[in-house]
Amino acid sequence: MQHHLKSVYQHQSGTAGMSFIVREYLQPHFNSPYHFHDAYELIMIPKSHGKLYAGTKILNFTDGEIFLFGPGLAHCFLNDRSFKETGETAHAIVIFFKEDFLGKTFFERAELANIRALLQASSLGLKLNILDSQLAKSFHRITQSKGMEALLLLLQMLHRLSDMREHLISIDSVIPKVRHEQGDAERLEKVIRYIIDHFKEEPDSKEAASIACMNEAAFCRYFKRRTEKTFSQFVNYVRVTHATNLLAKENWNIASICFECGYRNISYFNRQFKGIMGVTPMEYRSNHVGAAETLLGEIA
Repeated sequence: MQHHLKSVYQHQSGTAGMSFIVREYLQPHFNSPYHFHDAYELIMIPKSHGKLYAGTKILNFTDGEIFLFGPGLAHCFLNDRSFKETGETAHAIVIFFKEDFLGKTFFERAELANIRALLQASSLGLKLNILDSQLAKSFHRITQSKGMEALLLLLQMLHRLSDMREHLISIDSVIPKVRHEQGDAERLEKVIRYIIDHFKEEPDSKEAASIACMNEAAFCRYFKRRTEKTFSQFVNYVRVTHATNLLAKENWNIASICFECGYRNISYFNRQFKGIMGVTPMEYRSNHVGAAETLLGEIA
């Protein structure tokens, strides 16, 4: 997450002689555009919630979660309006490092095979699907560390992550077919931000086309090519993603969740949810209810 970044491609360089970068962001809301860069990005979100768009996928993110993005994977974190309305400060701790930051062959050593496999898997983006108090403490410690202490902490963090493979999920399934360029990614990010800000209402493809400075027909072709979904499919994808969060965390009835996600018809909501998730909302809830409480209990 970078402040005021205009370019989709970000070159990360070390500071004060360090071979990697640690940055801490405290903002009213995350404002990084859809971007990629030439470094690995290891990130924890101590405080914030919303939607992560990475590759061609949308998923929820919330307090305490950890992600690892490989070089070249385009992504952005966007806060839900509900977070912005709380007035709370969004908080992220980000570590950037190059594959050869310790030398070209460092990760080829046999004892680093697990970390090497972790880094290779991060080309699709990785999310740690449990909250881990030890890793969280390391993220906070590394913001205050320098020199060898910081380097050892980073290696320990990568080692711990590589030992938690059963708790790491790939965000995307395949490398996206379309490679974004600067102006293209800025345009796409504005449209996705519009959808995420307005999915509870009725996002309009004409309005989205206007935001992208295109006519509607050209915009619809462009959007399908870039996201591999039509505009309406993408809106449903965001709504269903939001619904999964509510089903796991809130004790609301299905009708309330349906309306909260922007649907006006429960049977249509059920069809869209099953089409995207493969199960009905009730089946999803029975499989996932209590998951958030369990995770929070592990870190308490």
